[in-house]
This record gives sequence, C-alpha cells and structure tokens, in this order.
Amino acid sequence: MSRLSTHVLDTAIGVPAVGMRIELFSIQGDKRNLIKAVLTNSDGRTNEPILDKKEFFLGNFELIFHVGDYLTNRLETTDNLQGLLYDLIPVRFKIFSHRNYHIPLLLSPFGYSTYLGS
Repeated sequence: MSRLSTHVLDTAIGVPAVGMRIELFSIQGDKRNLIKAVLTNSDGRTNEPILDKKEFFLGNFELIFHVGDYLTNRLETTDNLQGLLYDLIPVRFKIFSHRNYHIPLLLSPFGYSTYLGS
C-alpha cells in the first residue's frame, strides 16, 4: 500500500505523546526540503499517514520530532527543565521499496529508540 506513518509513545509515563510537532524532509545531497509538518493526536499518531499512496516516493528522508516542546509542556515546574536533554530528535532513513514504512518513536526525557514497524 506504500505509505509512511509514525507513532510517538512517552515511555516515561506510559502514554501516547499528544500534540508533538513532527516535520518530514526529503534529503537530496546536502539539501533538505520540507515536505510536511504534522501534529500527533490523542493516540500519539497523526490523523493521516505522513505520506499516503499518492504522495509516496523512494528516496532519503528525515523526520524531526520536536520533543523539547512536548516535554516542556508536559513538565509541571521549571525546576524539571534543568534535566531536559533532547530538543529535536532527527531520524534519517531511506524509503527503498513500495511498502508501508512505520517509523515509531519511543521517548523518555533521557533516551529514545526507533525502529521500522509495520
């Protein structure tokens, strides 16, 4: 079906990351071209695929997860901000075939992981 999607889970508190800004760029040599900016919904997903079947193309890409803004909004006091480690998390990847690409982010204030999901 050829589409790109994501899902962000806040593993520190065990909930979806609501309202996180995510940007998708195509990478061509040393140029980054913004394709789309989206926000996560109440399930930590975007309402639509980031790239649907009509928008989908092969190439190099980068998702930028704006985790600093999300974590700052989640924390209750400015004292907690002293421990904020990440502001932006870039994930570069290659779309190399016509299949579904699901790139989730598992997030905590001091670590993250990502993988190719289904």
